[in-house]
Amino acid sequence: MLVKDYMLQHPIMIEPHKRLAEARALLVENEIYYLPVVGDGKRFLGMITPPRLAIPPERMASLDVWEISNYLANLTVEKVMLKARDLPTIGPNATLEQASHLMTKTKIGGLAVLDGQIVLGLITDNHLLVELNNLLGAFEPGWRVTVRIKGKRGDLLRLIRAVTDRGWTIMALGNVRTPKKPDDWDVVLKVVGCTREELVDAIAQLDGQVLRDIRETASYAYVKP
Repeated sequence: MLVKDYMLQHPIMIEPHKRLAEARALLVENEIYYLPVVGDGKRFLGMITPPRLAIPPERMASLDVWEISNYLANLTVEKVMLKARDLPTIGPNATLEQASHLMTKTKIGGLAVLDGQIVLGLITDNHLLVELNNLLGAFEPGWRVTVRIKGKRGDLLRLIRAVTDRGWTIMALGNVRTPKKPDDWDVVLKVVGCTREELVDAIAQLDGQVLRDIRETASYAYVKP
């Protein structure tokens, strides 16, 4: 799962000499939060986000209404944008895990995807959440099951075989270390082709594996980020 396959290609961009009012209009009309600022050849110069559009209260207090109007009319993107040198970016061949780690580390929810200094796309925390839904099969009807295993050799295989040997289908699978119990793992399965009772009974026959949660999920429409 690489950034280039999940990023927003050809994002809306703006040039640094444009008026701030134009940037505001682009954000509002297109319902976006991140607006890359580019120079010639789509060279990445910075980013505009809604908080950058706010005028500092101390600045407002020192101006009268006519001065405020003039100030806003002459304010350009380059004067308020987040500078490229201060922003993390990512390459198209990075993994989604790397993008997620970078966003978490820097507490920034949107990354420009660059080839050198050229903007190829944009990937945001919303893209990652959509793909997490896809990874867990959230858009498919079936049974979402969480099973806690000890992480011993063969435990995951036994769980998978308990499902597939009965002719049921695993639509999605993911596992993560159990919070506060690093020796255990929580495995999430999306299973179709069986009843709730059949699935519960199959898992109950696995020694050392604990059914933590089971719930039915309905199919719903995919929502693009």
